[in-house]
Amino acid sequence: LDSIGTILVGALAGPIPGMLTGLLANLIWQYVLPAPFHSDFAGPYAIVAAEIGLLAGIFGGMGFFRSRPNASGTQLVVGGAVALILVGVLIWNTWSLAFSEGVTFFNPDNTDIFFTAVAVIIAAMLAATVIGFFVLLIGRRDLGVAYITVGGVICGIVSAIISAPITAVLFGGVTGSGTDLLVAAFQQAGADLGSAVLGQGLISDPIDKTITYFVVFVLLQTLSRRFPARFPKGERAVVLEGA
Repeated sequence: LDSIGTILVGALAGPIPGMLTGLLANLIWQYVLPAPFHSDFAGPYAIVAAEIGLLAGIFGGMGFFRSRPNASGTQLVVGGAVALILVGVLIWNTWSLAFSEGVTFFNPDNTDIFFTAVAVIIAAMLAATVIGFFVLLIGRRDLGVAYITVGGVICGIVSAIISAPITAVLFGGVTGSGTDLLVAAFQQAGADLGSAVLGQGLISDPIDKTITYFVVFVLLQTLSRRFPARFPKGERAVVLEGA
């Protein structure tokens, strides 16, 4: 969830400020900040952070972060169906990779409590995303949640594709984060380094970015109307035209 600030800037200020925020934040993180705030891995991923801010700005300009309450039944059915299909694909991808027969790391028959707990946490995150989706879609009849889901999944997939070669080539699949365990599991199951890193990214990034988009969406709804109006794209990102 470390992209909340970058996505928020992109949604409020536009693609270029969002891109620069992500780019500069990662470069400062590695090359300027001292220990313990320093990171040895952030710099090469500056291009990924820039892409996240860029997409957030594009989606913000397209109105993806707007709350759209009291939508009609037809809109809710269509928007909900599109979002649910994407979430279904996300769940299927996670299940097929993390619980596949060849990956003992997430095998349901695994007796290691730690690894089983990690698998349960991933499943819980997916369940929380689906529950939150229905609460907003049905409870508030807010079509905006469908847009947010689509934007988060797209951002996560693009981020995984861009970051995979960086992780594989520059760091050999090891970046000191918890997702290294996934890479190791896929390699143990017989995947080459590139496939293992991409598989890890396609599990963690779409989940992470979808949840992050939800967080930013909720944050934007809590702001007063005057605050977004201070930013170039603020009104467009938050308020429906004519509202």
